[in-house]
Amino acid sequence: MEDLRKTEPVRWMTVTALLMAMNVALSSFGVPVPGGHFYLNDVVIATAAILLDPLGAFVVGGIGAFLGDFFFYPTPMFVSLVTHGLQAVVISLCVRHAGEHSRRGAVVGVSLGAVIMVVGYSLGRAFLYSTPEYALLKLPYQILQAAVGAVAGVVLCYPCGLKERFHRAFFK
Repeated sequence: MEDLRKTEPVRWMTVTALLMAMNVALSSFGVPVPGGHFYLNDVVIATAAILLDPLGAFVVGGIGAFLGDFFFYPTPMFVSLVTHGLQAVVISLCVRHAGEHSRRGAVVGVSLGAVIMVVGYSLGRAFLYSTPEYALLKLPYQILQAAVGAVAGVVLCYPCGLKERFHRAFFK
């Protein structure tokens, strides 16, 4: 996929910007839960990380989540930048290391990414709000959000055929 960034930078930038906008949009609203909100932007982050190279994945995951927080709830924006950025890069690297069409790499990547997201946000909340109890209150919902994002990303890319269509559209 890194060839797409070099050979067709306008297409790469357009797809990356579109996925980043989707991340920002899904960061703008959530389902209220004890201790905060449940967001679906992890679906976009996992999907983008499977489809894009690590740089594109970081832009979509890290910068997209940062901007979503910046516009709508700025307190955790740097936590989002680091946590979702690292999550997206790890997923993308696992997919690339295992081979472009390997579901195993994607499953390992989204699993590691989910752990990164849960740990990153739990530590970030404990630090930002100065109370580990607040982080523990939100923990079950963080785990659910990470799991939904991971499963939905893999399902969209492989059983639903998004990865194959993406590859066909950009690598004719």
